[in-house]
Amino acid sequence: MKYMIADLIFTAEKAWFENGMICMILSDKKEVRFPIYLNNKLMTATEAQLNNIEIICGGTGLHWPDLDEDLSVVGILEGRFGKV
Repeated sequence: MKYMIADLIFTAEKAWFENGMICMILSDKKEVRFPIYLNNKLMTATEAQLNNIEIICGGTGLHWPDLDEDLSVVGILEGRFGKV
């Protein structure tokens, strides 16, 4: 017997910078936060650059145009923050 399991898809509805953290509200209304020091580009950015966050690709990613940095929502949820 085969079982089909539907993938859960969460998208970002809102994103902002606050007190050294990138914060986002997901489509299921959960709030997720991670510290900027977990990403090489974010940890050296100015406050103005960190505040300029765009939600891209239908809510599946975050983009910082001033930093040329993109993170996927799935990657963030899996603990992949772009630090080398």
